[in-house]
Amino acid sequence: MIIERAEQPDWLSNAYLVAEGPGGSGVLVDGNGVVEPLLQQVERDGIAITHVILTHSHADHVVDVEELAERFGVSVLAHEATAADLGEGLVDESLADGDVVRSGDLEIEAIHTPGHAAGHLALLFDGTDCLTADVLFKGTVGGTRAPSATGFEDLKGSIMDRLMKLPADTRLHPGHVEGTTVGEEWESNPFIRIWRGLDDEGTDTCRVGGDETEATLVLWAPDYDGTNKAWVRFGSGEDAIVGGSQVRR
Repeated sequence: MIIERAEQPDWLSNAYLVAEGPGGSGVLVDGNGVVEPLLQQVERDGIAITHVILTHSHADHVVDVEELAERFGVSVLAHEATAADLGEGLVDESLADGDVVRSGDLEIEAIHTPGHAAGHLALLFDGTDCLTADVLFKGTVGGTRAPSATGFEDLKGSIMDRLMKLPADTRLHPGHVEGTTVGEEWESNPFIRIWRGLDDEGTDTCRVGGDETEATLVLWAPDYDGTNKAWVRFGSGEDAIVGGSQVRR
């Protein structure tokens, strides 16, 4: 199986080519405006693109998607909530949790993983490789206050009840920067370690956002881009995952 990514240098968002192998069928996943290396590989290896699949609706993952689909004369697939976010006409077919798409002999299972976005999908390829998009990254997790986000509990459930139930050797290919495995995140991801009860929650106070709402800083952790990601708990009891730039410690 071929799995190649193109990383956008400013947003660090990934677009992917996943294919059976040279001369086989494959799909493109997400668009970030810098997919030319993937398209060159498609041509060089004689890959027949059968679908363009979207993981979610955020702008850094849907650049030029319509043009990609037109180039190969294929349909755009996404969750129905993603289709609604993007407006009429872009998504041709909807994918629900558990749906299976085939590209030649390549089997792609859609896993609904809300939290970062209502229509967020992870995509499991042949049971060995999972594109996790913006729910789970190497060493960190997605935010829960982005457009169309459905909140902390959904994100936690998507990670702990869905992605972490995959075999430990499953390779994970996130929506930003480099990949990891289920086993590596199970052991070392600081959010998952607290959810597993291995590490304690923090108790320091902080202020969040433009209105500087007071909150408890449950976890201050590295983010994929060299900055930080924070798990905060507000006085109402609501938990959220936010970028470190939103937090004053």
